[in-house]
Amino acid sequence: MLPSVSILQQIGLGVLLVVAVVWTVGLVRLLRRGRYEAAMRRDRREMRARYGPHGPEGLPAAPELLGSVPRQTGPAGPAAECVELTAQEQEAFEELVRQLTSRS
Repeated sequence: MLPSVSILQQIGLGVLLVVAVVWTVGLVRLLRRGRYEAAMRRDRREMRARYGPHGPEGLPAAPELLGSVPRQTGPAGPAAECVELTAQEQEAFEELVRQLTSRS
């Protein structure tokens, strides 16, 4: 503690620093959220302009957004690949799996 500063001034300084940190964190979060929402609005505007009813004739309908990545195998996707491992490779793979599962 500083001898020339009263306890009330030190408490005030601590409170002021805490408020400044909280305000800075809040401001950063607000700016990030605003930037994300602005990007989403811009993307929606571009999608409407590209695929909306006001665009030129002959454009396809607006694509539906996917909730997850579709499967890549099947009649429309590439064929599944299968590789036979040697005994040494199989053993090395099993050891790797054991190491990875023991860490979690």
